Amino acid sequence: MFVATEKKRVIREFRKLTKITSVRTGSRVEDIKKSFLDNLFCSIGRLSRSAGVNDLYMALALSVRDRVLKQGVHTLETYTKQDARVVAYLSAEFLPGPHLANNILNLGIMHQTQEAMASLGFNLDMLLEQEEEPGLGNGGLGRLASCYMDSLASLEIPAIGYGIRYEFGIFNQAIRDGWQVESSDKWLRYGNPWEIMRPEIVFNVPFGGHTENWIDSMGQPRVRWIPETVVRGVAYDTPILGYRVGTCNRLRLWKAEAVESFDFNAFNHGDYYRAVKDKIVSENITKVLYPNNEHFEGKELRLEQQFFFVTCSLQDMIRVHLRLKRPLDKFDTFWAVQLNDTHPAIAIPELMRLLVDEYLMDWDTAWDVTQKTFAYTNHTLLPEALEIWPVHLLGYLLPRHLEIIYEINHRFLRQVQARFPNDPSRLKRMSLIDENGERYVRMANLATVGSHHINGVSKLHSDILKSRVLSDFSEMSPRKFCNITNGVTPRRFVALSNPPLDQLLTDRIGEGWLTDLDKLRKIETFADNADFQRQWREVKNIAKCKLAMLIKQRTGVVVNPESLFDIQVKRIHEYKRQHLNVLHILTLYRQITQHPQMEIPSRTFIFGGKAAPGYFMAKLLIKLIHAVADLINNNPDVSNCLKVVFFPNYNIKNAQFVYPAADLSEQISLAGKEASGTGNMKFSLNGALTIGTLDGANVEIREEVGPDNFFLFGLTTQEAETLKDSGYKPRNFYEQNSILRDVIDFISSGALAGGDKELFRPLVDNLLESDPFLVLADYQSYIDSQRRVSTLWQDQKAWARTSILNVARMGKFSSDRSIRDYCRDVWQVQPMHVKKEAIEPCIQNRQAVG
Repeated sequence: MFVATEKKRVIREFRKLTKITSVRTGSRVEDIKKSFLDNLFCSIGRLSRSAGVNDLYMALALSVRDRVLKQGVHTLETYTKQDARVVAYLSAEFLPGPHLANNILNLGIMHQTQEAMASLGFNLDMLLEQEEEPGLGNGGLGRLASCYMDSLASLEIPAIGYGIRYEFGIFNQAIRDGWQVESSDKWLRYGNPWEIMRPEIVFNVPFGGHTENWIDSMGQPRVRWIPETVVRGVAYDTPILGYRVGTCNRLRLWKAEAVESFDFNAFNHGDYYRAVKDKIVSENITKVLYPNNEHFEGKELRLEQQFFFVTCSLQDMIRVHLRLKRPLDKFDTFWAVQLNDTHPAIAIPELMRLLVDEYLMDWDTAWDVTQKTFAYTNHTLLPEALEIWPVHLLGYLLPRHLEIIYEINHRFLRQVQARFPNDPSRLKRMSLIDENGERYVRMANLATVGSHHINGVSKLHSDILKSRVLSDFSEMSPRKFCNITNGVTPRRFVALSNPPLDQLLTDRIGEGWLTDLDKLRKIETFADNADFQRQWREVKNIAKCKLAMLIKQRTGVVVNPESLFDIQVKRIHEYKRQHLNVLHILTLYRQITQHPQMEIPSRTFIFGGKAAPGYFMAKLLIKLIHAVADLINNNPDVSNCLKVVFFPNYNIKNAQFVYPAADLSEQISLAGKEASGTGNMKFSLNGALTIGTLDGANVEIREEVGPDNFFLFGLTTQEAETLKDSGYKPRNFYEQNSILRDVIDFISSGALAGGDKELFRPLVDNLLESDPFLVLADYQSYIDSQRRVSTLWQDQKAWARTSILNVARMGKFSSDRSIRDYCRDVWQVQPMHVKKEAIEPCIQNRQAVG
């Protein structure tokens, strides 16, 4: 009786509170204005007349966050009440992009917010531009993780993302004299209104030391890890709201802190450095994204980072699991843990350690739970690029984990031997330990053995995984392997990035396409409609004019929006083959200067991307691009029809200007080298046509949009392998192709370097002597395909039609489809509806646990 009465009282109070706070979380213009002014005064301590731009941004962000967190509380209660199976997405990288506009869009209050800000005399776009972007990833891996977090919430899938709260994200890129210069990314300098520190959610993280054997009360042998050092991991939560749904999941990032941040004894003895040494050393773990690991200290820190966030995340899951009074041998029933590449693979021995050493579970039960818990996404095609750790390093930092890995390996190899007797070479290949020379732990092998599913990220990639990279494992356990092609969220990369296209599509086919991308097929019927083609070209021109203004602002280069925008933006790497693009540009330049009467369609070549700080050849590629830009842009005989731009500091904010403006998308990596790619999808979804090889997801994009709507060139994966196996001699291609020879010789002459013949010699020598990514072999095919591009561009009606068909047929490449595939084929997780309106609090014996 008392419980029922108390429940009614609490519900009455809750409803009363909901009415009081409706202004704080309401969606009317007046509600947004009031909450904005309240936050500006009460949270920021400013009046509107004295507030700076960042003050205004923070006030608006906090106002939007209030509305988001309201759904976050309801979501957590719903999951707790309904015993949800939760997806835990473990990733060392997340690139969410700016949060404010995305949350306004997902809440469905974009117009109300614009009106509220305008009525107060503020420009919403100016406030959106103020937001610092969390650069918590290097590129595609982190952006994919964030697309998936968006789709998990939008599809109402119970989920949590786990990662690292890097104090400094991926470096900021500046260009000086054509060279990349790095500076630290101080993304937290003005504070982060989206994160909530959870000081009560903190876990100890041990490192180093040694292990001791002991016997438990049941007479069973046990192992105790005696660490040398211990740091603490503190949780910081960022809400991830779904699109127009009630679900608001969490991205939980971990920050490293010292167990004791100040040593008074050392301070009192005058040793001021030692007084704060533990704080400095401990916080270094999450100081910077992926330290340069060329040196031992860099490798050590990177392994520390990986173990740090993995153990915090697993301890957090176990904390929630036990608070909800669930048995640990049913851990896998309630948690589906996805390893985003091998960076979190140390989670497999760590879960074994926690279950066996800390909770005294027997090995066989613990291993069964572990294998049923984890699934592994592989993102690597190159066997030599698979992550490995020196045995001595892993044993030094994580001695207990090395013992567990040895035991896993011993038991696994017995299974291999039983299945494939008298095959010692197979045992060596499948072992978790590489015994060739210095001994290494093979993290991909560990992830494969410890997971119930392994997936590639495109059909081609998955086929290569099964036939080459992990072929022995596929032969032994074929049912473990599946394909889930990557996808991208249309909410950020169309609705936010390209509002005119969003509006045009919605006017023609209705609003449903943003959550069901297959509905884009409806615009095929307008592909030949002259009025629709005109509107299509107008939308593209708006985007190109915006990018042209931004290019002038950032680089000083004036480009013609009427020209063909030919864009290659991605990490600078030899396998991405930016130098093949440069060879084409120089081919056009040489043809124009040698044949002044020659007419070619006007083109603007736009590059963007960052080179790893220690990657000399990639940095030299950036210098080459700038040298070519200086040559062409300053030549009046050429610059009227050709322009070259390197867009600096490419990130998600800049990408939202670049993707909508592209006419041609350069996806030109050597076939068999790119696992999937997602930039190709974002470009196509915004109406760019693709010139590309049969690599990664290009294969599937071409299948979907149709061969006639894709500019194909280059060797296939099999042809490339055959050419290499036959003894590839790149100099033969150079000698047999006079146009190619002329371009290479032009670079060698020093004409791009003020007469210095040595500057670009490493690039030229690499192409002529080894050419590991077959640039010269694919050159002529690429040039021929570019001629087809120019021909089609001259027929603007045909180009518009092809562009429309590209967008219409991109339904497969939504991250929503990818997540549905994971839910069905890997996680066995069902959506769980969360009401958007206020719900009654959970008045039960167990409370919401987060």
